[in-house]
Amino acid sequence: MNTIMPTPAIAPAQTAEPASLEEASRQFQTGRVVTITAGHAVHDTYSAFLAPLLPAFKDSLLLSNTQLGLLSVFLNAPSLVQPLLGYLGDRIDLRILVTLAPAVAGVAMSLLGVAPGYAALALLLVVAGLNSANLHAVAPVMAGRLSGDRLGRGMGFWMVGGELGRTLGPLIVVTAVARLGLQGTPWLMAFGFLASLLVYLGLRGVPMHIPKDGDRPASWQALRSMGPFLVPLAAILAVRALMIGALTTYLPVFLSEEGATLWRAGAALSVLQAAGVVGALLGGALSDRLGRRLILMLSLLLTPVFMFAFLAAKGWGQFLLLPALGLTSLSTAPAIMALVQESFPQSRSLANGVYMALNFLIHSGAVLVLGALGDRFGLRLAFTVSAGIPLLGLPFLLLLPQRRTDHTV
Repeated sequence: MNTIMPTPAIAPAQTAEPASLEEASRQFQTGRVVTITAGHAVHDTYSAFLAPLLPAFKDSLLLSNTQLGLLSVFLNAPSLVQPLLGYLGDRIDLRILVTLAPAVAGVAMSLLGVAPGYAALALLLVVAGLNSANLHAVAPVMAGRLSGDRLGRGMGFWMVGGELGRTLGPLIVVTAVARLGLQGTPWLMAFGFLASLLVYLGLRGVPMHIPKDGDRPASWQALRSMGPFLVPLAAILAVRALMIGALTTYLPVFLSEEGATLWRAGAALSVLQAAGVVGALLGGALSDRLGRRLILMLSLLLTPVFMFAFLAAKGWGQFLLLPALGLTSLSTAPAIMALVQESFPQSRSLANGVYMALNFLIHSGAVLVLGALGDRFGLRLAFTVSAGIPLLGLPFLLLLPQRRTDHTV
C-alpha cells in the first residue's frame, strides 16, 4: 500500500540534465581555465631559460649569432608535429600530455646549464620542443572549450600563462646562475614536478568534448577548407615573426652587445614579457567585444612606432619603452588563436595544431634570418629591419574572416 514509485522522480532529472550540460558548456569555467593557465605558465617559465642564457653559451662555447639562433630552431622545430597531435586531439583525450608538460620541461631546460657541448644542448632542446608541441597543440583547445562563449577571454588567460612564464623565466634562471653558476641550474627542475601534480589534480574528472564522426569533417576536407584562411594568416604571422623574434630571442644578446650585464639583459626580457601579460588579457577580452581584426590592426600599426623609439633611445630610456613594446607586440596572440578556433569549430584541435606548427615554423625561419643579419651587419640593423616589416601585414587583414557570431562548441 505504501509503494514507492521512483520513475516519475527520475524523469525530470533526465530531461533537465542536457539543458544543464548545454548551459555549462557556454559558461566560463574559471577554476579549470586557471589550472591550464598555471600549467602553461610553469612550462613556459622553463622554456624562457634559453634566451637569457644565450650570452653565456656564446662566451663559453664561442658560438656565432647564427648558431645561437639555431638553438631556438631546435626548440621550435618539433612543433611541426602539431597538426598530427591536433588530429589526434579531435578524436581522443590527450590531457596526459598537458599534465606531464611542466615536469618534462623542467627536466630538459634545467639541464641546459650542465650540457657538455653544443650537441647536448641541441638534444635537450629537441626534447623540450617535442614536449612544448604536445602542450600547445592540445591545451589551448581544452581551455577554449572550457571558456564557453568567452573564447577570446579564454585565449587571453592561456596567453597570460605563457607571458607570465616568459616573464619569470629569465629572472629565475639569471638569478640562479648568478648565485649557483651554470652548474646549479638542475636544482630548478623540482618545481616542474610539483606543477604537474597540481595540474593532474585540477583536471581530474573534466569532461572532454570529442566530436562524433558524424559531426566531424574528414581531415582532408578540414585541411582543404583552411587554405583560404591560412594564406593571409601566414602573411601576418611572417611580418610579425621578425619583430617577435628580435624581441623575445635576441633582446638579451642585443643589450649585452650594447654594454648591459647578463642580469640586466635578462631583466629587460622580463620587463617586456610582463607587459605582454597585460597585453594578452586586454587583447583577448577586447577582441571579444571589438573584433579580432581591429586588435591585429592596432598591433601592426603601433608596435613599429615603439620599436623605432626603442632603437633611438639609450640606457634606461630603452627600459622605459619596453612595457609599451610588450603591450602592443604580444597582445595579438589571443585574438589570432580565438579566430582560428572559432573559424573551424568542428576541427578545433586540428586547426590549432596547423596554426601552431605554421607559427613556430615561420618564427624559426625569422630567428635564423635575424641571426644571419646580425652576424653580417650587426644586431642593431637586424632590429631596425624588424621594426618596419609589420606594416606590410596591414593589407592581409582584409582577407581574414570577421568574428563568427555563433558559439558552436
